[in-house]
This record gives sequence, structure tokens and C-alpha cells, in this order.
Amino acid sequence: MRHRLAINAKETVDTNKLAICNMWYISSMSRIQRIDVFTYDLTYAHGDYVMSGGRVIQTLQSTVVRVTTESGVEGFGEVCPLGANYLPGYGAGAPSVIAQFASSLLGLDVENLGLLNHAMDTTLSGHGYAKSVVDIACWDAYGKVVGQPVYTLLGGRRHDDLPLYVAVPLDSTEAMAQHVIARKAEGTRKFQLKVGADPADDASRVAAIVAVTDVDDAVVADANCGWRLQDAVIAARLLESMDRVYLEQPCRTLEECLIVRERTTLPMILDEVITDPQSLIRAYNAKAMEAINLKISRVGGLTKARFMRELCQSLGVRMTIEDTWGGDLTTAAVSHLATSTDPELLFAASYMNDWVLEHVAGYSPRSHDGRGSISRADVPGLGIDVDITALGSPVFSVEASGR
Repeated sequence: MRHRLAINAKETVDTNKLAICNMWYISSMSRIQRIDVFTYDLTYAHGDYVMSGGRVIQTLQSTVVRVTTESGVEGFGEVCPLGANYLPGYGAGAPSVIAQFASSLLGLDVENLGLLNHAMDTTLSGHGYAKSVVDIACWDAYGKVVGQPVYTLLGGRRHDDLPLYVAVPLDSTEAMAQHVIARKAEGTRKFQLKVGADPADDASRVAAIVAVTDVDDAVVADANCGWRLQDAVIAARLLESMDRVYLEQPCRTLEECLIVRERTTLPMILDEVITDPQSLIRAYNAKAMEAINLKISRVGGLTKARFMRELCQSLGVRMTIEDTWGGDLTTAAVSHLATSTDPELLFAASYMNDWVLEHVAGYSPRSHDGRGSISRADVPGLGIDVDITALGSPVFSVEASGR
């Protein structure tokens, strides 16, 4: 009996040693050794992308971050602000912001996402868009370290494929209708129309789109904060009788949107004013909307977007999962967050690599017939292979010394 107890004790000791070795090995795999920052240009696939207020986009600078652990595991993320006058932040600013906090992340574990975000937030206030790209890269690396797809780590797969929407740039009534007809032929069933100009002209644009779509299609009139309050009220009155129309972010502030809300029965979607859990709760308590657009970089990355997604699911608020702009890497991050979202509460997702000409991960993930799926669903991390040669040399790199 003593002999057996001694053997069991030895087995326990050996097991503990093995557990400690495994913990050391995993930690070694996941500690950040190096951060590289790249930039490349993304070109809109349909010429001019026009929003309210005369904002016109053709080409945008996107930032890609590669996080490399001590064992050589690599994770990638991307952020691409939609110009310099849409939301706080701009393309050329992302690398310089990352340079302010990148060194504080060296030696931290990619799976300790709470600590990583705390390190970024305590080193530099604000600038969530620039922090988001590092957070996404760490999620990609984390998935590879533990051998799981990111969607599994975000809560598990809830979809085989995703309903997608396409944005329709502000243009003449005829041009916007033709754009919708072309995208509809590709299988798209949800259309986000850029409005925010003269209310009567906008109403004519929306009516023309309703006329060329079907009963199962959704039409979102998105002003991107472009109307003044009076014009927004007029526009809502003109759109009121149109079937299948949603009104998105008519004015710049939540207070103005609430006034419009009081004067229309159109279902409301809020976007630009939803920046954090506090703004979401405030809008929900004010009964301001039926749905929100959850932009990953707008809220600071996948870690914070997951928290807000969970909050929306608890409150019963529908979501469009997306980002401000981006290519293959942004699309991959969107696809994993959307795939792990309650199907009843996912209004749509955006595969923005369909909207641009350049591809740094083999044009993956891909959309088919207006729907999107995960790229290589069983592959750990984001499930994509980045062509590092397409990105060129890093803008800058930071690396831990003495390891």
C-alpha cells in the first residue's frame, strides 16, 4: 500500500511538472517578440465612393500589423479609416499612433487580450481605431497558438454563411438604380443607399431603388450624419410610406436622431454615434433604434466589439457587423465576429474586400450570391494566408531585445 501511494505521489509530481512545462511552453509560444507595421493602398472598385457632405473616396491607405511571438507564430490585423473627415482618425495617422504604444506590448502574451488592451489604453488615451489593428492581430495569433479558429474563441460558430449588404454611393437616381440592379444580379439582397443631400432628391433616389428591388430585399437610407435636423425630419416624412425602407444615422448627434425618431415610424439604425458600451446603453434606454452598425475599429478592436456584441444580444438589438473600410484582413475579422453572432440578431455583414481592387490574402474570404462564409473554417486563427511581399517593407518594427 505504501509502495502504491509512493507511485501515485510520484505520478502526481510528474503530472505537475508536465503541467508546468506545458504552461511554460504555451507562454513561450504566445509572448510577443516583434511587431511590424505595413501600409498599402485600397482602391474602390466602382470609381468614386460618394457620401453626404461632398465626401468622395477613390483610394485609401490601409494599415496592416504583424505580431510575431517568441516561437514564430504570426498574427495579422488591418485597419482602414474611411478618409480623414468621416470618423476621428485617418489612414496616415494609424502607424504613428501605433508607434506610441507598440513597445509596451513586447513580452506580453497574445492570449491575454485583456492585459494587452489595458497596456494600450494606459499607454495612450483614445485612438481606438489604431489599437484595433493590433488587437485583431493578437486574436489571429491567439487562435494559432491554441489551435482554434477565431470564431470559436469569440463564442462558437452560429452560421454556415452570412447575409451581406452592399453600399451604394450617392449619385444620380439613375446611376444608383443601375448600381443596385447590378449588385442584385450578383445575389445581394440588402442595399445601403448613401443619402444626406436634398431631402426631395434623396426621396426620389430611395423610391427608384425600392422600385427595382423585391419584397425580400432591404433598403437602408443612410445619411452618415449628413442632414441637418430640419432636413432629416423632411426626409423622414417623404420616406415614411415606402415599404422595406430603414433610416440610418440621419443626423450627427444622438439628440437630433431622437427628435427625428419621434416624428417617424421608420425603423432606425444608429451607426456613427455608437462608440462604446455607454453610448449603446444610452441609445437603448432612449428607445432610439432597432439596430446598430457595429464597426470593429470604431469601438477599438475585436475584444471590445465582442463585449458590445454580447450586450446587444442580451438587449435584443439587431446588428450589422462591419468596419469603416478595409480589404481581405478586415473582411476576415468581420466574418469571424459575424459567424459567432446570434442569427436572429444579425441584420447583415459587410465583405469589404468585394468593394476594393487590391488583395493581400488571396481575395479571401469570398462572397457568393450575396452571402459570405468563413475562409478555411477549420484553420486556426483568421484562416487566411497573407502575402507579405504584397505589403512591401515595414513602415517600422519594434522587437524585444535579449531573447
